[in-house]
Amino acid sequence: MRPAVKAKIASRIGARGFTFGYSAVSLIMLGALIWAAGRAPFVLLWPLAIWHKYVVLLGMLGVCLLLALSIGRPNPFSFGGAQNHLFDAERPGIIRWMRHPLLVALALWAGLHILPNGNLAHVILFGVFLCFALSGQRIIDRRKRRQMGNEAWHTLLKMTMAAPLWQTPQAVRNIGIRLFAGSALWGVLVIAHPSLIGVSSLP
Repeated sequence: MRPAVKAKIASRIGARGFTFGYSAVSLIMLGALIWAAGRAPFVLLWPLAIWHKYVVLLGMLGVCLLLALSIGRPNPFSFGGAQNHLFDAERPGIIRWMRHPLLVALALWAGLHILPNGNLAHVILFGVFLCFALSGQRIIDRRKRRQMGNEAWHTLLKMTMAAPLWQTPQAVRNIGIRLFAGSALWGVLVIAHPSLIGVSSLP
């Protein structure tokens, strides 16, 4: 993610290729970390309660919907956006609520998974991801201010924050598709969790 390194790679495989490659490597490393945490010495900090899984199930539905509403949309304030030049500060959508929806989703995912995994290795694992997601928002803010210029960044942010919190979406069909995709992703994760992680997510 260093600017010079990223620019050199993106010049060869394109911005979209870099995003896909970076995402693939990130998922592989995430899987490796979860695998390692599952085989670390077991030190119990708190026992699993049945209500923990209900909280995670409901919370993860929100995470999946947040991802679906955020990925591939213009967002000049954070990463993961597409066609940022089309961003409309008067109709910012979810960006009116949060500048970094993908990092918020990561923080929610990590925080939710700390609850039912009350052993030292998993608390460290998900705790690090939670801290990364929270601190990453400030890091990206600094980077974007530097790239856009401090005055331009603050002007665009002020315009975005002036937009109404609730707006009727212009593309209702698009929102419906995204909500369906988020719900479908949640269903797939619930079904695939035992195969991927080795533990059922159901109570």
